Amino acid sequence: MTFDRSIKIAPSILSADFANFGKECEAIEAQGADWVHVDVMDGHFVPNITFGPETCKAIRPHIKGVMDVHLMIAPVDAYIEAFAQAGADIITAHAEAGPHIHRTLQAIRGAGAKAGVALNPGTPAGHVEHLLDMVDLICVMTVNPGFGGQKFIHSQIAKVEKLRAMIGDRPIHIEIDGGVTPETAPLVTKAGADVLVAGSAVFKGGSVEAPDVYGANMRAIRDAC
Repeated sequence: MTFDRSIKIAPSILSADFANFGKECEAIEAQGADWVHVDVMDGHFVPNITFGPETCKAIRPHIKGVMDVHLMIAPVDAYIEAFAQAGADIITAHAEAGPHIHRTLQAIRGAGAKAGVALNPGTPAGHVEHLLDMVDLICVMTVNPGFGGQKFIHSQIAKVEKLRAMIGDRPIHIEIDGGVTPETAPLVTKAGADVLVAGSAVFKGGSVEAPDVYGANMRAIRDAC
């Protein structure tokens, strides 16, 4: 992975056809997805249960580019190695998931993956100020994590601006997760974000039989920025 600040679309497979994950991953990449985003939820840290390392391992052969794994789980450290072994290129853990986020980030990098830290809407930007030399990505949650299809929380735009100023020239991506649409995408990219996670906004109206819709949906987001 070479670093650049161009706008990247990372469709969340949380909105894909669960019975057809391999083909869904291939379809979104063929239609222009830059990364494939995997939302891992445990029913404890967030009120929903989704995928584990075996799902990541199963879809990895169907992904040519970056597999971006977002761990909405607590505790998190015990599972890092399994997700790295499953082929995750980026592993993002929540700052709120445990008392030792610095150790967690060390473990992610030690497992050979890029390290991300995610911030819930109520967590301030300053929470990661002393972690900037440990991270490759900061994920700003623009909804409360746990479910797809939620409304964008506009107060998070100011957080993105603060993070962008804090990062300076460090090679750190700012990722937006939640409520990304052609209407909200330009607001966060103007503030400094470069990776846009979109679920329903990418997958709505399409399927592996009609993948052109995915491409049109992604172009609409990209063009709006």
